[in-house]
Amino acid sequence: MALNKEVWVGQIKENFYPDSSFLRKVLDFSSEVENNKIHMASAGIDPRVLINNTTYPIAVVGRDDEDNEILLDKFETENTIVRRPDVIEYSYDKLESVIRQHRQTLQKSVAIKAAHAIAPSSDTDFTPVIETTGTVTNGRKRLTFADILALKERFDSAEIPLDRRFLVLHPKHVSDLLLEDLKLYKDITNIVDGEPLRFAGFGCFAFAHMPTYKTVEGTLQKIAFGGQETENFASFAFYTDEVMKADGDIYMYSKVDDPEQRATIVGFDKRFVCLPIRNKGIGAIVSKSA
Repeated sequence: MALNKEVWVGQIKENFYPDSSFLRKVLDFSSEVENNKIHMASAGIDPRVLINNTTYPIAVVGRDDEDNEILLDKFETENTIVRRPDVIEYSYDKLESVIRQHRQTLQKSVAIKAAHAIAPSSDTDFTPVIETTGTVTNGRKRLTFADILALKERFDSAEIPLDRRFLVLHPKHVSDLLLEDLKLYKDITNIVDGEPLRFAGFGCFAFAHMPTYKTVEGTLQKIAFGGQETENFASFAFYTDEVMKADGDIYMYSKVDDPEQRATIVGFDKRFVCLPIRNKGIGAIVSKSA
């Protein structure tokens, strides 16, 4: 008996970005995806604004947009043996119990890749990377609320709009803030009606799998995705309009009535990408080893 793959894939998609996911706050370019690719134009320089101008005609400035083709990453789950899939399809609870592990694995994998992509490579005027300044504990300086204010000031200096800024905290940075001010931390991390409360202009989330940095010639540089170094972990921040995500196909593989397993075997692929749009409006706070 053939599986109704639409039922299974639909279940994977259900609530793929829950309220607690920072990816809900990233611009969604999924409608632009074709054949698991997306074309993004790199916008030229912003036009100047003339105030009380008396010189005409106003100059015409060309804008050269560079087209970039981006291939969506492919995320694959390991296969699962399913007994009596024909029965499971008609029971929401049973189907959900099988799907849950695949959905959670895909959610975690795409978020890890997205977190690394959003965090800036190094410190620039438009991509601030700052260090924590708290007391030294276990060989690192703790994160303080003052550090978050320092990141806010860097965003302000880069003229990043105040609304739709978000900060994603490493679990150890969460502990740092809890130790500094338990009530304030609870206040800023509550999610009400799907929206995180704000501190210093940032809506706050938490995520366990963060990019790390190393010192190169006196500056912090982000370690490549999949790097083994675990020191100098970061929390990261972004402005919604400067970061994009795109979802592509979700494909279900199945081997029905496998004679050796006496069962059906299923697995899933998901195509996804998340990237900064202009390498602007992103930042990080790094706990550098003391």
